[in-house]
Amino acid sequence: MNWTELSTNLGDLLGLEHSPVAITFSESAPDGSLPAFDAPMSEPTEDGRSGRAAAPCVFWMYAHERTFTTVPEDHGNCSVGRFTHGLAEAGDILGKTDVAALLDLGWVTMEAFSGVASLSRRPRSIIYGPLGDGEGDPDVVLLRLRPAQMMELADAVSVDFSGKPQCQILPRAVDDNIIAASMGCALSRARTGMGDDELTCAVPASRVSEVVEALSPVREADEAVISYARADSQRFSV
Repeated sequence: MNWTELSTNLGDLLGLEHSPVAITFSESAPDGSLPAFDAPMSEPTEDGRSGRAAAPCVFWMYAHERTFTTVPEDHGNCSVGRFTHGLAEAGDILGKTDVAALLDLGWVTMEAFSGVASLSRRPRSIIYGPLGDGEGDPDVVLLRLRPAQMMELADAVSVDFSGKPQCQILPRAVDDNIIAASMGCALSRARTGMGDDELTCAVPASRVSEVVEALSPVREADEAVISYARADSQRFSV
């Protein structure tokens, strides 16, 4: 795959403000060929949570700009993110204070949590970075979209929407080979700074070419319809 070309095509067809992000779940430890995410490790909480970012979804934000590798310990501050990224079992996180807070606040129920997706493999490292960097073949490509961009994507291909937490779209895309979108969740928005007018979509890397091919006629049709609607609207006074 020419990932650089595919990244450019996705950006042009969708009018992306942020570069598509490539994410690779590796069963090997980092070999030093890529820079490690080097933010300092946070002070541990009483229950032992610590990490180099507030949550795994925060790494997505940095990955728009640069490629880096991480290890499981880097993701340790957010128990839910550890679970969805395949870094912990459900039993490992249920006693953590952040999960207890989400349950106590009523943000999620145990019944709902039982349906949250988790990556089937257990990665020893996770690589994040711009798809255009072309650093190997990723597992999944993350798109940060506005509603109009999601409209065009959903018109081009079948998109499966899921609820909170937002980060479960990664395992759903990787393990189920579906194009998985999330409306976002309050927890992730607060940690990442994502705008209220943004949402995310995870595309299996093996399906990126399919998405690009399907988007082209949709984009052309939408541009024609917009021109028609604008011309037609001139018959009406403001």
